This record gives sequence, structure tokens and C-alpha cells, in this order.
Amino acid sequence: MQDGHSSMILSAHSNLDLHAALIIPALNEAESLPRLLRSLPPSLFRLIIVADNGSTDDTREVARRGGAVVVSQRQRGYGNACLAAIQALPAEIDTVVFMQADCSEDPAEAHQLLLPIARNEADLVIGSRILGNAEKGALEPHQIFGNRLATGLIQRIWGHRYSDLGPFRAIRRTALDRLEMRDRTYGWTVEMQVKALQRGLRVAEVPVNYYRRIGSSKISGNWYASIRAGWKIISTIFLLRLRDGGRRQRR
Repeated sequence: MQDGHSSMILSAHSNLDLHAALIIPALNEAESLPRLLRSLPPSLFRLIIVADNGSTDDTREVARRGGAVVVSQRQRGYGNACLAAIQALPAEIDTVVFMQADCSEDPAEAHQLLLPIARNEADLVIGSRILGNAEKGALEPHQIFGNRLATGLIQRIWGHRYSDLGPFRAIRRTALDRLEMRDRTYGWTVEMQVKALQRGLRVAEVPVNYYRRIGSSKISGNWYASIRAGWKIISTIFLLRLRDGGRRQRR
């Protein structure tokens, strides 16, 4: 995360005429959250929600001290945390950004995700680590392979080539409501991207930087968790295909 670069980008793009909220799912991220929250561009987000997923460290206290609203969801799972945070969004929020809590992403680059929405060019914008620059070691080889496999399957079934399933993303609130998100664990990101195609949303990707995370990974550094996550992603793709026959709905 480049703080000087962040400030320079923000000064050029802070006024997007959006009522955006930032959702940060977090599990035992007390070490990384202070830096992340300090790095958030001022005035870009109307609301910052840290969705605590049953942390046993000081994640909740650190988040509150950093100015975030804390939503607690003790039932583990990335999707569970995201769903709990979405339920806490006030009506005036029209755009939602999802970001990891581990400082692997640059908060200032959120403006790049929001710009296509502000310009009415897209409903869902994915921050692509593949199109951007990933720091050496930030993406493990099995993550890269799994990403290629999943995006290749999506292209074969729905005819759209995503470059990444990156969790750093922005979505229009009305579009998010249309997706009726259900997944409660590792299939959350791919469910959103597939359903966006099924429901005819305008999707876009922008390159983002990706850095080695602060603290230990819950998935990428754990082979058992990585296998479970990979299986859930692939099975989610096939389940969504069965539900709609692989057809892409017209807008």
C-alpha cells in the first residue's frame, strides 16, 4: 500500500457524486486494520463497516477506534460477514465497495473501481490483480492456477472472460440487490460475478496493485483451506450453471 501515491490519486478523484460505503470483512485482523483505516481516502466513503467474523483478538476495538461501524457475525464465512454488513447499510447508500482487511490492496485505488459506476458505464467493477501488478509472493501458485481455471470455466459457460476473481470490487446498490447473494463462505466472489452475467449487468475490470498481506492468511497459506476454497468456487460455478442452464439473461 503506497500512502503517498494514495494521497495523490485521491486529490484528483475524491468527488465522484456517489454515496458509497466500504465493507471490510475481518477475522483476527487487529494487526493490519489500524494501517488500513488510516490509509482510507477521506470523503470517498459515507460509511465504513468492518464485518467482524468472530475474531478472538482486538479487531472490533481497533475498528471502532479507527472510525468504522462494527457489525458482528460470529458464524464463520466470508459470505456470512458480507451479508451481515449489507443488512446494516442505510437506504441512502447507492454504491458498495468490498475490500480485504489485510492491507493487500491499496485503498486509494477504490476510486478506480468507483469511476465506471459514477460515469454510468458499469454496474459491477472488479479490481483485477492479474491486469495490475501483484507483489512477488502475494499470489501463491495454486491461487493463480485456481483463478485461471475458474475464469476459464465462466468464459466457456457464459461467454465472458474475467481475468480475476479478486475480492476488491465495487457494485451499484440496486445491482447488488438484484443479485440476491446467498453464498456464505468461499463462493461469494464467484457467485457475484456469475450472477452479474446471468442478470445482464454491465461488468468491467480495472487493474489494481496487490501486496503481501499483513499477518497470516486464512486460506492461501493453508493448503487444506485452499483446497476447500477451490472446491467451493468450482462447485458454485456448476451449481449456478444448473440453476439457469448457462443462459445469460438480457438486460
